[in-house]
Amino acid sequence: MLSVCVNNRSIVLKFYPFCPFPVKKNLKRVFNGKKMIPASHQSKRLSLSALGLILAAIILALILGVVTWRNLDREERLMESFLREEGLTLIRAFEAGARTSMMMNWEGNSLATLVRETARTESVAYVAIADASGQLLTAAGERRSSDDILPVAQVLAQEQPRTRQTKDGAGRSVYEVATEFNPVLPEGAGREGMMGRGQRWCGMGCAPGEPVGRRAIFVGLYTGEFEAARDEDVRQSLLMGALLLLLGSTGFYFLFLSQQTRVAKTTLANMELYTRNVIDSMPAGLITLDNEGRIVSLNDKARGIFGQQGEAAEGSPLEALTGAERCEIAPLIREGHEFVERPMECRRPSGESIPVKVSASRLTGRDGEPLGTVLVVRDLREIKAMEEALERSRRHAALGRMAAGIAHEIRNPLGTLRGFAQYFAKLGEKDPHAEEYAELMVGEVDRLNRTISALLQFARPREPEPANINLGDLLRRTARLLQDDLAARNLSFQLVPPAETVNFTADSDLLTQVLINLLQNAQAATEAGGEIRLGAREQDAEIRFWVEDTGKGMTSEERSRMFDPFFTTRKTGTGLGLAMVQQIVEQHGGRIEVESAPEKGARVEVILPREPTQRKEIGSPA
Repeated sequence: MLSVCVNNRSIVLKFYPFCPFPVKKNLKRVFNGKKMIPASHQSKRLSLSALGLILAAIILALILGVVTWRNLDREERLMESFLREEGLTLIRAFEAGARTSMMMNWEGNSLATLVRETARTESVAYVAIADASGQLLTAAGERRSSDDILPVAQVLAQEQPRTRQTKDGAGRSVYEVATEFNPVLPEGAGREGMMGRGQRWCGMGCAPGEPVGRRAIFVGLYTGEFEAARDEDVRQSLLMGALLLLLGSTGFYFLFLSQQTRVAKTTLANMELYTRNVIDSMPAGLITLDNEGRIVSLNDKARGIFGQQGEAAEGSPLEALTGAERCEIAPLIREGHEFVERPMECRRPSGESIPVKVSASRLTGRDGEPLGTVLVVRDLREIKAMEEALERSRRHAALGRMAAGIAHEIRNPLGTLRGFAQYFAKLGEKDPHAEEYAELMVGEVDRLNRTISALLQFARPREPEPANINLGDLLRRTARLLQDDLAARNLSFQLVPPAETVNFTADSDLLTQVLINLLQNAQAATEAGGEIRLGAREQDAEIRFWVEDTGKGMTSEERSRMFDPFFTTRKTGTGLGLAMVQQIVEQHGGRIEVESAPEKGARVEVILPREPTQRKEIGSPA
């Protein structure tokens, strides 16, 4: 993979998946950059619990308001009923006093005296008696004008007492009760009947013997005590409303805090998950250490590089992951070194050597206090493999140019040698061994010519001619070409075609040559009675076909050199078959994977892209 790293002075192109600058700055850029942090998409609407609390508070407030209004209305009705009854009681007391004075035949204006004495009571605002024309006959208290009382005509026109609420001169509320004033007993009752039922009561404002008209009495009662009680109820209701509002506000506030805490926890959990995914998705190993060199965290890539499984490494010293003697990272960290892209070799517990580049940087807190160390470990195995592939391609190109020149220089003498060999064969009658020698010479010249032909084909490969190919047909055609040879060597052959019809684009002749070369190598490596398998399948937009055998297998050294030109383990081999296989596969933009061990057979798998547009040249940027 190629990456472009930009610093303040230049643009550097290297095979780096990360910029080789201080790790601490890169980490801060990744985790503190606002664009890297996923936005928390929280709903702007209130949660159901908050809405429920608000609705409950509103319902309770409405209930409190309704109850308060009903209580005030009930108190108003009770006050009016009480004051009405009290007023009527006073009126009946006046009528009783008037009757008493009439029966006792008291002298003077006893009714006026009774009015004045009654008006002195604190709860009584005024008492007034008026005739039918509205003229006040007697009055005591705050009201002394006929304009301040109900119209007498209206009072006398109704049988039921009339009431109203008004104000006195000082602005105090007064409840007025007015009704007809009639102290005369029914005819035949009491002392009046005994003294003569025809006598009529005059009282005041008329001469004896003068007919008495209808009169109205007005009693005004103060409502201050009732209003004070009502105001106290209103204050209590307001206090309860305030308490309810306070409780509701407090509950809503704590609910809001709870919701905010839940949102914060969710956001932190999302950030932790996002950060963990980013770290685990890094193409390099990331390890954080505390000040004592213990592992705080590491991603899956770091575990894979050092062959660590699970979370056993977290909390343990760095040596538990890298090994005390398998890698030099831990000693450098103990010495307090900071470094960038330092190459080194580390070994897994299995003994496998891993080339890596390590960057180390100190972590500091807000106030500059040291918090630990962060390590970035890059696995260089893929880069090494790419470098080896490029080097192998350069070697192949140089060998091709050299082979083309050598083949041209050798082929001309070969023709001459073959002609002389045929001439010597005709002299067999003179020399009995001449014909035998001539046939040997011709056979060796032909073998050398085949080698040179293969060398020329390797040196000047033809360009692939892509066409639509059926994968199953390709396998079956190749199997038919070699089936007889395999049977002659007493080798079991098994064909494993794809389960479904698979078509792809490639050069059929070149791929047939690849399969033949692979099968011939498997045949040469497998003894009689062994087994060879040829199969293919489609996987992830790739075409995979393989050749397996139960032969002698390969050592690690043979496996590393098997595609080198002229490398062979057979006495009659040219060492160009597998080199041509790799060349054809690379022309199709594919790759080869090999699994083998001594005495355990071998498996060679060729992997090609399904379409030519997916193919890349060797060394092109990933």
